[in-house]
Amino acid sequence: MTEVNVPTFDRLMTPIIQALKQLGGSGTIEEINTKATEVANLTDEQLEVSHDPEKGSQTEVEYRLAWARTYLKKYDVLENSSRGVWALTPKGRQLDRIDPQEVRKYVQSQQKRAKAAVPDDEELEEADVETVWRDELLATLLKMNPSAFERLIQRLLRESGFIQVEVTGQSGDGGIDGKGIMRLGGLLSFHVIFQCKRYQGSVSVSQVRDFRGAMVGRADKGLLITTGNFTKDAVREATRDGAPAIDLIDGDLLVDKLKELNLGVKTEKIEVEKITIDEAWLLSI
Repeated sequence: MTEVNVPTFDRLMTPIIQALKQLGGSGTIEEINTKATEVANLTDEQLEVSHDPEKGSQTEVEYRLAWARTYLKKYDVLENSSRGVWALTPKGRQLDRIDPQEVRKYVQSQQKRAKAAVPDDEELEEADVETVWRDELLATLLKMNPSAFERLIQRLLRESGFIQVEVTGQSGDGGIDGKGIMRLGGLLSFHVIFQCKRYQGSVSVSQVRDFRGAMVGRADKGLLITTGNFTKDAVREATRDGAPAIDLIDGDLLVDKLKELNLGVKTEKIEVEKITIDEAWLLSI
């Protein structure tokens, strides 16, 4: 089997900056990743390389994009909010391209300084922290009994505003695992059917077509949920003109939603005391 070459994280820095410029200066991780891979002109084969097949659905490209964002943040080119939105800083808005070597040297010099003041066991990079909890959650989801996973999705949809959510998965039902009604503002409602794919690989275009075939005449919209990811062709097929729309939720979006809704994920804020010596004040007394 031919080994697929994936760009190193530093070669993805400029595509991230250019992607954010095209997005208007800010975007979610999903938006940035999608646009950056387009800017970098990555192939389906590159996008489908798994970072660690035994731990979860994160692709190698997603992993390296996370590291690239972390380095750009430390270089004061990017900033991010607690809601997961990343944006260009004033410094970042002035750039069209960036020298990856310069960024790496700067961040590494900052890390060396930090090591002199902070014990090694307290140094965990932002990208590492993000990867650890995501991998752990995805690995747990993959261990779940199929019926338990369907019940989890049922709960997730209810917490997200769906009503009359039922798990109906059974053989001969075209792969449909459940149905529900999405209410918008108490005025509009859409009948939705959903399918859960609890595995590590990529959902293919043929699987999206099969699901659409099963949903025709039975619902207004389809929702395809996986712990894995979707090929580029599958994403295009889901929003193809003239065909019933199918919304896609991949592993990354799924774990984000579980975290947001506190379903099996507990988030604790840890306050760290920072002490700064006011030398000027002391010497002025």
